[in-house]
Amino acid sequence: LGYEALNDHDELRHDPLMAVLAGKLTAKRKDCAPVAGKSTLNRLELGKLEPTRDKKISHNPMRIKHLFVDVFLAAHARPPSQIVLDIDATDDPVHGEQEGRFFHGYYDCHCYLPLYVFCGRHLLLAKLRPANGGAAAGVVEEVERLVARIRECWPNTRILLRGDADFGLDALMTSCEAKRVDFVLGIGRNERLLAKIAPELERAAAASARSGQPERRFKSFMWTTRHTWKRPRRVVAKAEWANGEANPRFVVTSLTRRQCKAKDLYEKVYCARGDMENRIKECQLDLFADRTSTATLRANQLRLWFYSMAYVLLCALRRIGLSDTDLAAATCGTIRLKLLKIGALVRISVRRIRIAMASACPNAQIWEMAAVRLGLAARARPGPA
Repeated sequence: LGYEALNDHDELRHDPLMAVLAGKLTAKRKDCAPVAGKSTLNRLELGKLEPTRDKKISHNPMRIKHLFVDVFLAAHARPPSQIVLDIDATDDPVHGEQEGRFFHGYYDCHCYLPLYVFCGRHLLLAKLRPANGGAAAGVVEEVERLVARIRECWPNTRILLRGDADFGLDALMTSCEAKRVDFVLGIGRNERLLAKIAPELERAAAASARSGQPERRFKSFMWTTRHTWKRPRRVVAKAEWANGEANPRFVVTSLTRRQCKAKDLYEKVYCARGDMENRIKECQLDLFADRTSTATLRANQLRLWFYSMAYVLLCALRRIGLSDTDLAAATCGTIRLKLLKIGALVRISVRRIRIAMASACPNAQIWEMAAVRLGLAARARPGPA
């Protein structure tokens, strides 16, 4: 709903619709509200992971991490033939003395460095990390966990991992090769790589001088580093000349020339990873995933999971309830503004709960359609075994 602070819950806990959604219209005690307030959530953030006799509010980090993957798997009626996992790190600026805060030279601020993995619009991983470990810190372990979880249900699905030059590491590529995971990863330029495409850069520069427009050429070759890679791998280079200067880029891939030509691999496969930036923006700008202002790293990770689960829920609403509507491709912020943050009159009787919105509500028809579709989907879902 756009109220990200814990103290907002002391007002929202009295909202009748919140009670309806929680399935608890009345509280057990007269001096309490049906829904948890800021104190309960604060104990959840700061309490121990294992519940005790006196403190029974806790959470299981591993089960939460698995939940994101399980929701993704359950969203498909049948295993797809191929999926693409996009991986990226971003900055989460902090303005206090939070545990794990460090200054990051690239982002020029004190921040966390969360790691995200998406498959299309589906969020599979949101891991909060200190900013002193590098963009690829812990990525091998997380990718292996995701792949193992996916392969349990989809053993024959091809998996392609896509990431920028921060993730072009031999350890990650070796792990992917061992797990039968294809990859397209950026790698940083160096003198040896630039020498390999010097003729292509010259031709691109000459063509740009004639046309007055940016020109690019592509080249595919086998290459290895002098010390860090264990084996040669296919590298695709973009030799581009734009605005009077060279703009070369390099990616390393497990895909063969027969599977994908150099130009298509760079322009159609690798560059498509840029859409992941929009998903991260939805999480951080629309759903406040950068609100990590509590004291400990563990508590801030729990907050990030809360915000990430809000993204998952809105994606499910968009996928199930809003397909073939004007909001089918809407961002989370637009969905929240047009369908969730609207006024309504709630009447609760012994037998029914009636929700009446204004007759002039501009999106009433879409709201009703989404509600009906969600209800049908819930009833069609098989119950627990």
